[in-house]
Amino acid sequence: MSETTVHLGVLTVDLFIPASGSLKSKRSVLKSLKDKIRSRFNVSVAELSGMDKWQTSVFGICMIGSDKSYVNSCLDSVLSLMEQVHGVELVNHQIEFL
Repeated sequence: MSETTVHLGVLTVDLFIPASGSLKSKRSVLKSLKDKIRSRFNVSVAELSGMDKWQTSVFGICMIGSDKSYVNSCLDSVLSLMEQVHGVELVNHQIEFL
């Protein structure tokens, strides 16, 4: 059996949703964003914290692959997409490899 190198990339993003006035409106914005990310990229997306806050959230986006530069490029593309979404501001982000 051959040995394969595996790279797990994790993008963590702190989000601010300024127009959100309720948890319901926040969930609507975040669901749309998650669906858009999932449809364009082969990644897993989850809300990690801020679930009880109206205007803030932390997203975790993960991708696994054998080519570290490809995984990094895809996570950078996800980040670029998130920066272009109207109504969502990126406060902070971090990409890690495990």
